[in-house]
Amino acid sequence: MEHVHEKITTIIHHFHLNNYAFSKRIGVTGTTVDSIVNGRPQPDGSRKRTKPGYDVLKAIIDEFDINPDYLFGKSNVMLKNELTNIPTYSGIPQVISTNKEGDENVIFVPAKARAGYLDGYGDADYIESLPSFHMPQLNNGTFRCFEVQGNSMVRTFFDGDLVFGKYVESFNDIKDGRVYVIVSKNDGVVLKRVINRIEERGKLILKSDNKDGNYPTYTISADDIMEVWYVSMFASKQMPEPIDVYDRLHELESKIVDLERIMIQKNKN
Repeated sequence: MEHVHEKITTIIHHFHLNNYAFSKRIGVTGTTVDSIVNGRPQPDGSRKRTKPGYDVLKAIIDEFDINPDYLFGKSNVMLKNELTNIPTYSGIPQVISTNKEGDENVIFVPAKARAGYLDGYGDADYIESLPSFHMPQLNNGTFRCFEVQGNSMVRTFFDGDLVFGKYVESFNDIKDGRVYVIVSKNDGVVLKRVINRIEERGKLILKSDNKDGNYPTYTISADDIMEVWYVSMFASKQMPEPIDVYDRLHELESKIVDLERIMIQKNKN
């Protein structure tokens, strides 16, 4: 992560200024900027940088319309006007379902309902028409169950599996390498492994786990995304085959038990 003096240096270069011209723009001396960016010479030959104070940081932010989170290391977006290109994501799903006790239900979206879901995800009547059920294990959030369709995620999920997704409240909560259900205007409902590049490029990178088929990696723009669900649990109809190594271990264990029994028997005789 860049330090604040490196951020300030980047701002100076971005506006094609030198330290002196920059200092005049923010109302401080050139020596002040030099001590922040380059540091003051020390008797041992090293340089000690001065940390910019509140007044200096505020002057930089106001004069150059800088995003404060950029200076404090919370964002890679330097200018405030660049933030307007990043859409504000809805922190809650538009429609939920509850049981008689007021607990949220898990709404089930079967494969055959995917096309309708794209148009009806915000329609209360449509959501009520979908099957729903309560799962005590799924709490502290809104969950939705999607039926897996196709083979793009084979090795992890298979056609017909059920994935349970927790609603993602912010784009910033999307973690690289995890699996999500993405609902978007152009692609509908997809299940993919995701790389989050919303902040830097305004996009998500969507990857398939199936490397054997023709499932290329692609990107999706943030302004196309309507819902994101983090897959936190799944149910599968696929029963894994026993692994050979375990079979061999079981065989060896049984032979050891037999040998122990024979040795015990010999000792008794």
